[in-house]
Amino acid sequence: MIAFKIDRTWLFFAYSLWVLFIPMHAAAGENEELRIGMTTALSGPARDLGLGMKRGIEAYFHQVNQRGGVGGRRLRLIALDDGYQPTSAAVNMRWLIEEYQVLAVVGNVGTPTAMVTVPIANREKVLLFGAFTGANVLRKTPPERRYVINFRASYEEETAAMIDTILERGIKPEEIAFFTQNDAYGDAGDAGAVKALKARGYNRTETFVHGRYTRKTLNIENGLLPIFDTPIRPKAVIMVGAKFIQLAQTILPNTLFLNVSFVGSIPLAKALGKKGERVIVTQVVPHFESDLPGVSGYRAALNAFDPESAPDFVSLEGYLAAKIFVEGLNRAPQKIDRESLINAFESIEDLDIGIGVPIGYSRRDHQALHRIWGTQIQNGKFVPLAEK
Repeated sequence: MIAFKIDRTWLFFAYSLWVLFIPMHAAAGENEELRIGMTTALSGPARDLGLGMKRGIEAYFHQVNQRGGVGGRRLRLIALDDGYQPTSAAVNMRWLIEEYQVLAVVGNVGTPTAMVTVPIANREKVLLFGAFTGANVLRKTPPERRYVINFRASYEEETAAMIDTILERGIKPEEIAFFTQNDAYGDAGDAGAVKALKARGYNRTETFVHGRYTRKTLNIENGLLPIFDTPIRPKAVIMVGAKFIQLAQTILPNTLFLNVSFVGSIPLAKALGKKGERVIVTQVVPHFESDLPGVSGYRAALNAFDPESAPDFVSLEGYLAAKIFVEGLNRAPQKIDRESLINAFESIEDLDIGIGVPIGYSRRDHQALHRIWGTQIQNGKFVPLAEK
């Protein structure tokens, strides 16, 4: 496996000269290996998410390679570090497509980076599969272009599930506040919750209290002021992070704090410790300790690939996404190319990956999952919310 960090312009030129001496494939996949690309956060604030997705994908690829690969060809993941920075992600996509001639790009992390990688994938006609983001930029129905295919549910679906949980607990819509990142990621969650409330008959959404903070900063105090300085004390806050919860709990001691899956559940639980009891996180995969066959298979594969790694939600998502991706490879022709791979994905119907939800795609539907699993911190660990 390969990982690079891109942080200086001269590195691009040095690498370009070096890569000229690497023999390129005449066409992706016509060789003893299948090159799969990934641009993700291997450093920076989203590092845990990027490393987790990479680890899960590698665990499944390792499992497949141990069985002889796909049609006798080994899977090779080429992962480049973008540090959760859109400009680096754009450079990485070009390296992966033009220099490494990858068959597809899998498991990228983040909404800000997706804003630049999606247009590149569409323009270069390369599959972008299973990105770790629920943003709408990847979700057009029907798909505007055929080169983006998703695994996870959307942020709109996650926040709609949050709204149901909040209302079921007797909290009124006007007692809900928002604290979001001041970018496309934050906007996606906010819009999803507002849409969900309007669908449930509440239309005064313009009055919601909303605090915002800048991506990549820990200086969030200014964003807290609108939430603390409001006539109606919030009983639920949607889309928050560990530092916000720690600061807010002294002023809002009986408030629910709800996060979408991108928050990074395990680091959040560790950071909060005993103060996490009223924290809920929506998940787009089952609990990693579930006895579902797809999840127990993940734990075994992760242990075989990296015995030092503990199971978590993120690497489970990477593993399951890789499992679907390999199913697409297996359905493609022996002489596989980028277009035939997408055709193969669009032929998948009622695929059982062992999580109790059938997987399928079509020309008009490029999203596999719409299911949300709720979790809450208890005694420092995440436990499933009781399903109604």
